[in-house]
Amino acid sequence: MRRATALLLTAFCLLALTGQAAHATGYRYWSFWDRTGTAWTYATQGPATAVPADGDVQGFRFAVSEDSTDATKPRGTASFAEICANTPAGPGKKRVALVIDFGTPTDAPSGETPPALRTKCAVVPDDATTAEALATVAKPLRYDTNALLCAIAGYPEAGCGEQVATGEKKTATKKTSHEGPSVGLLAGAAAVAALAAAAIWQTRRRRNAQP
Repeated sequence: MRRATALLLTAFCLLALTGQAAHATGYRYWSFWDRTGTAWTYATQGPATAVPADGDVQGFRFAVSEDSTDATKPRGTASFAEICANTPAGPGKKRVALVIDFGTPTDAPSGETPPALRTKCAVVPDDATTAEALATVAKPLRYDTNALLCAIAGYPEAGCGEQVATGEKKTATKKTSHEGPSVGLLAGAAAVAALAAAAIWQTRRRRNAQP
């Protein structure tokens, strides 16, 4: 009987973990990206310290993400040549192509509508950071007291990296692994529950068979 009780407790623990997985927490924020060719990679440093070179393409995406591995990439395929086609280079200056993706209504804060995706060619001094390039083409920018980028071109109007239940807010491009409990976890809980039930049945059978 003790074995059956232990198995039942294990099953309940697994089911509890399943419920927690279904209510994972993400963050609504602007993520920062570098692009090589047509591939986006999550930037290894923030826009305030990154110093792009002439001809670089960088992007920003507003979305709800659980972490950097789950972050949603900027959309659009415009290249540097397309974004900066009508912007000549100058002495002591560099051109940085910026893709600013305000995200989807699903990820927008309550009562706000995301603007359309835009691309801009920023012309800045050779030693300028990405944040300085962004400031020349997408004001107003808003930062919090920890220098976290909260808004680009005034969007969103309020909030900065706040927690959001991913079960409530998730984009169409979210990975299915984050949309609820895994099949393996559910199957494991069901298997343990079945074993517990079998152990209880066997215990009762032995008792009934005793003279």
